[in-house]
Amino acid sequence: MEQANYIKAIFTAIFAFLSALLGVLAVPVILLVACNLIDYMTGLMASKYRAEDINSYKSIRGIFKKVSMWLLVVVGAIIDEMLLYASTTIGWKSPVAFLIACVVAMWLICNEIISILENIQDMGVKIPAFLQPLVKHIRSQVEEQINTEKIEEKDSEGE
Repeated sequence: MEQANYIKAIFTAIFAFLSALLGVLAVPVILLVACNLIDYMTGLMASKYRAEDINSYKSIRGIFKKVSMWLLVVVGAIIDEMLLYASTTIGWKSPVAFLIACVVAMWLICNEIISILENIQDMGVKIPAFLQPLVKHIRSQVEEQINTEKIEEKDSEGE
């Protein structure tokens, strides 16, 4: 029983430290890390059903991709801090902290959830009826946005 209390105390201390360090950004970051871990695990499990082999190169690439997601949140936090500094320099106090970083984290969480659902679907597990249209809609919206950005990039390169 005492061992369980030590484990609880360790988790409480870690969460308290993260909350103190990150503030409002703590929950999105923890959710992102949880989704990263679940996506990585379901991706490994789904690889057998996709007739893909698991090798260290793909695994390392996947881990680097997850770390890059965390770095995107850090970049969002840096932008938030720059905006906060600029706004206080001109005498205006921003009412929100870590707005851009939270939006980036939530966007990444949505992408991870889509990937998790796709991995589960590839394993032959049926996704609940209400999630299937949601996944397809989110996916089409993401793809539409990417296609729009590519068209805009091509237009700007041609000028």
